[in-house]
Amino acid sequence: MTRVKRGNVAIKRRKKILRLAKGYRGSHSKLFRIANQQVMKALKYAYTGRKLKKRNFRSLWIIRINAALRQKKLKYNSFISMLKKQNIGLNRKVISQLAVIDNETFDWLIEKVKK
Repeated sequence: MTRVKRGNVAIKRRKKILRLAKGYRGSHSKLFRIANQQVMKALKYAYTGRKLKKRNFRSLWIIRINAALRQKKLKYNSFISMLKKQNIGLNRKVISQLAVIDNETFDWLIEKVKK
C-alpha cells in the first residue's frame, strides 16, 4: 500500500483549532491536543449558553414586569391573563421595556387591560 502524507490537511486542521484557542492561558493555546480539548469544551459551553440566555432573559423580563405591577397593586399572573382575554399580543420583552423606559404607556396599558 502506498504511503499517504497528510501534511497540508493536518496542518490546516491543527491551525484552525489553535486559532480558535487563541487567548486561552498557557498550554491551552499552544499545544494542539490540550487546545483541542479546551476548544471542544468551550464550544459545548457556548451551545448551552445560547439556550440558557433565552431562559435567563425571559425570567428577567418577568421580574421587571412583576416589580412594576406591584407598585400599581397588581400581580403578574392576573395581568398576563387579562392581556390574553383582551387579545393584546405584546410579548414580555416589550412589556418590560415599557415598564422600565416608558411609564406613561405602561400605565395606559394597565388601564386598558383593567377595563
